[in-house]
Amino acid sequence: MLAILFVQIVICNNIHVFGYAPPVLLAYLTMKFHRGSSRESLLVWGFIIGLIFDIFSNTMGKGMAACTLLGMLQPYLLGLFSPTESVDMLVPSFKTLGFDRYIYYVIASLLIFHFFFYLLEDFSFRHPKILLTGTFVSTLMAVLFVILADVITPKDKYVD
Repeated sequence: MLAILFVQIVICNNIHVFGYAPPVLLAYLTMKFHRGSSRESLLVWGFIIGLIFDIFSNTMGKGMAACTLLGMLQPYLLGLFSPTESVDMLVPSFKTLGFDRYIYYVIASLLIFHFFFYLLEDFSFRHPKILLTGTFVSTLMAVLFVILADVITPKDKYVD
């Protein structure tokens, strides 16, 4: 978690495409909870992860709200993309879900996260081009970072 926090603060917070759109790699931590995690723990950890992001990124609660939403939706998204015969302790990864299902899970999770994050930033649909551009550019960059993080993360060090 500290390595991902460091990468978020030092690298991701300094990437701004079109003057905005930093990818939020800390959402990766919320996505990595196993299938049998309790909803309360997902919400609490999503809140804490978002709070950490907000403290270091000066985003005034947007990260906290978006991570909490992702924590709330994570069991549904994981259930949507995981095989029906999977076990309760399934941790989302390339190995457990397969390449295509894992990529779809990551893209769907990060699209929801970034859309909600940028919607809170403007708090309206007045500028749909800015909202959609920020969402898609941030999601694309975050997907690349998540794939890289999943490849280099030791397989026995996942969030429980």
